[in-house]
Parts: sequence; structure tokens; C-alpha cells
Amino acid sequence: MKFDEVIKEVEARGASLPSDILEAAKSVGVRKLLLLRYLDLQGSGGLLGFAMKSCSMLRNRMLADPSFLFKIGTEIIIDSCCATFAEIQKRGKDFWAEFELFVADLLVGVVVNVALVGMLAPYVRIGQPSVSKGLFGRLLHAYGALPSSVFEAERPGCRFSVQQRIATYFYKGVLYGSVGFACGLIGQGIANLIMTAKRSIKKSEDDIPVPPLVKSAALWGVFLAVSSNTRYQIINGLERVVEASPLAKQVPPITMAFTVGVRFANNVYGGMQFVDWAKWSGVQ
Repeated sequence: MKFDEVIKEVEARGASLPSDILEAAKSVGVRKLLLLRYLDLQGSGGLLGFAMKSCSMLRNRMLADPSFLFKIGTEIIIDSCCATFAEIQKRGKDFWAEFELFVADLLVGVVVNVALVGMLAPYVRIGQPSVSKGLFGRLLHAYGALPSSVFEAERPGCRFSVQQRIATYFYKGVLYGSVGFACGLIGQGIANLIMTAKRSIKKSEDDIPVPPLVKSAALWGVFLAVSSNTRYQIINGLERVVEASPLAKQVPPITMAFTVGVRFANNVYGGMQFVDWAKWSGVQ
């Protein structure tokens, strides 16, 4: 849609456009589907409407994939429920006595889940890519041209080569590893502080050794970079296939059910795999 058409549609809705979309409408135009989707989401009111106006990262991902929040919510709920069940089984009668450890693990898990889904989610590129000189500018341009995930679908204005898709796998692995290491330091650091404080007050023969902080964080980093990165790339590809199927377009709840099922299976398998990795590395 050209600028005049965009302004006419926006004024008819009694809405407003953020500056980047307005500039894109002036320079290159805006796809009608994206404009209508943005106006619908902005007009939904409440927290979502406010977030669409104030958070471009969320807005651009919701425009590319309206089920983005559903996928994040599904990931958080499934992982939190599985983690809670595992923690209760593992801690047994000491669950409430070690409740602080459980809460620390849960909060770190929420951050990790948001990162796992958000970093691979497709997003809309608004306007023309910026042109910067120098090495840093070329790196930014190369990054901006990469797909969000290995199997991201192509769309108008976004075409990806095989080399770019391969590069995305390794680039996202670095990002996943960084998030895993940082969250591992924070989560395990909190847990270690609590364990040390409790043992300074009361020691027990049943106390397990305090896990090594840096080694535990490194394990999280490697696990997310290799295992989680691979599994979530595959999940994104499978969801894309299901969402594009004729049956799913006729019966949309099929895609939601598939998302819940495949992410539940992934969380169970990933949790079991992490335990094996932790035992193999000597962290647990």
C-alpha cells in the first residue's frame, strides 16, 4: 500500500502508526496484510495493545507470526510444569525446605524459554536495511540478512540462500550458548549461595556437594548451543510445515495442538538429555 492509502486506512480506524512504519510507508510502502494485522493487534486494547505500540521486538514478531505469544506461553507452561514435577520428585520431603532453589530454577527457566522461542521467531523487517560502512557495518548488514531460523519461510522481500541458513544455525548456536552460560551463572550462583548459607547454619550428612559454578554454567552454555539449538530449529521447521498444510488452514486448532504436542515431547526429551549430560560431565 502507498502512503496515501496507508494514512486513509489508519485514519478510518482512528489509530496511529509508529515512526518506523510511517517512514516505511513514505519510502517503500507497506504490505496490506501487515498493516491490517498491526491495526487489529493495536486495537485489541489492554496489555497487548500497549505492547504493540511500545515494544518493536514483540510487534515485529507478532506481525510475522500471530501465534508467537501462544508459542512462548506454551513453552513456559510446559517447561514450568515439567520442571515442577521433576523438582518435587527429586527433592521429595525436602521440597518446601529447598523452595528457594526451586523458585530460582523456575525463574531462570522462564528467561531461557523466552530466549529459546524469541531468538528463532520470524520477524518483519520494516523499511529498507540501513547501509553502514566499515567492518562493523558489514557485519550488521550480514546479520540482518540472515533468517531467524534455519527453516524460516521466505516471503516478499526476504529470500535466503543455503549458505545463509547454514550460517544461521551456527550464529544462533553462539547466541544460545551465551544465554545458557549467563543464565547458568545466575541460576546456579543463586542456588549455590542458598546452599552455602543453609549449611553454615546447619550441616547434614545427607548434604550433596555444592555444584561448581563456572563448570555448571559452561554445561548450560554448551547444552543450549548444541542440543537446544538443534532441537528448536527442527521444531520451527515442523511447525512451519504444519502451519502451511491445507488441513491446518481449514482447521486452525490443529496447529495449536501440534505446537503443544511437539513442544511437550521436546521438553521431556531435553530434560532427560540434560541429566545425562550433567552426569557425564560430573556436574551432578
